[in-house]
Amino acid sequence: MTSKFPPGFEQDANNLAIDFDGVIHNFDKGYHDGTCYGDPIPGSLEALKNLSSKYKIIIFTAKAKPSRPLVNGKTGIELVREWLDKHGVLEYVSEITSEKPRAILYIDDNGYRFNNWENTISFMQEKL
Repeated sequence: MTSKFPPGFEQDANNLAIDFDGVIHNFDKGYHDGTCYGDPIPGSLEALKNLSSKYKIIIFTAKAKPSRPLVNGKTGIELVREWLDKHGVLEYVSEITSEKPRAILYIDDNGYRFNNWENTISFMQEKL
C-alpha cells in the first residue's frame, strides 16, 4: 500500500482520515449556531478507540478551515477538540484538520466511491 505514497511519506500509509460531522458527531441540525452540539454517532467513540491502536487517526472537517468565523471566541479546531475531550476520545486523535490528509482510507458520510466517469455521472443524475 505504501506505493500510493510519495517517497519520504511512507509513514502516511498508516493514516486513517475520518470526517467529523455526520460520522463521529451527530450533525442533524446542519450548521445551526456553529457549535459542536450533537451527540456521538452510535459506535463512533468505540471505533476511534479501537482503530487508534493500529492507525493514526486524523479528523478532517470544514469546521477547521481558517476562514471559518470564530464561534463563542473559539476556532473550529478548538470546538472539535473540546467535543472530543468531553466524550473521552481526544487522546485517540492525532490531528484535526480541514485539509485532505494523505491516508490509507477516508471515512466520510458524503463520499462517493469512484470507479469511472460514466457511473459517476449516472449516479449524480439519479441522486442529486
